[in-house]
Amino acid sequence: MTATITDFNHFAGLRAAADNRDPAALREVASQFEALFLQTMLKSMREASLGDPLFGNSDQHEMYQGMMDQQLALDMASGKGIGLADMLVRQLGGEEASKLTQTQTQTQSPTVKASPAWSDPKEFARDVWPHAERAGRKLGVAPEAIVAQAALETGWGKHVMPDKDGSSSFNLFGIKASGGWSGEQVSKQTLEFEDGVPRRQTAKFRAYTDVAATFDDYTRFLSDNPRYSNVRGHGNDAAGFASALQTSGYATDPDYADKITRVLDSPTMKSVIRELKNSSTRPIGPSLSVRAH
Repeated sequence: MTATITDFNHFAGLRAAADNRDPAALREVASQFEALFLQTMLKSMREASLGDPLFGNSDQHEMYQGMMDQQLALDMASGKGIGLADMLVRQLGGEEASKLTQTQTQTQSPTVKASPAWSDPKEFARDVWPHAERAGRKLGVAPEAIVAQAALETGWGKHVMPDKDGSSSFNLFGIKASGGWSGEQVSKQTLEFEDGVPRRQTAKFRAYTDVAATFDDYTRFLSDNPRYSNVRGHGNDAAGFASALQTSGYATDPDYADKITRVLDSPTMKSVIRELKNSSTRPIGPSLSVRAH
């Protein structure tokens, strides 16, 4: 059973190891402290914001927002983080832990490749739309539903998991490196639900060379696996597509289908689709209908 970021029983075990100057335990304690600090900072920043949240104010919104902040804090604290964990290890761990931190830093690649710069939802949707149309034709699913899933998984492209060299993994659908996957992969801390309770895990995910590759693999993943036979052929029934993803076990989040539908019905999505349809470059065709197979 894995521990969440706020599992204080887990902290107690780490503290005992840290008290014995275990370098690995000191590193994990310092990283978790950094993640807690970042989560608190994110919460304070959101409370200070004057903007209206995407889905309005509600207890459910606050819960989902808190979960997203928790995951974002874990992502930010992983790897080099913001340097707070390194400082704590140097101060608390003595010479051996400091050497471990220096070794880890030296083995990290000094060159970071550029990642896709999606500045807003419209730019993200414009880039992925042709690929979503192509995937939608093969799966018998409306492309808007596929874009909504990618938007949910990545925060409209702002939180795509980084590859091991710091560049983008281009994994827009959270597909794990299992099922005979032999390509590149990246390890990432994530939240998985066990009996409805979110718990922190480290899992391996697939990494791709570009956006086209992730959509190609996503299409194969849903087409070739009998587990997802009910996901295909929903046409414009985006809610049915989302529900089929959840019941087939695509994600452990019990509200996964509802979240996809809410993104699809959100003012942001409607505004994005409207602007793209009215664009002079016509990235969206005159008909969005998809014939169910």
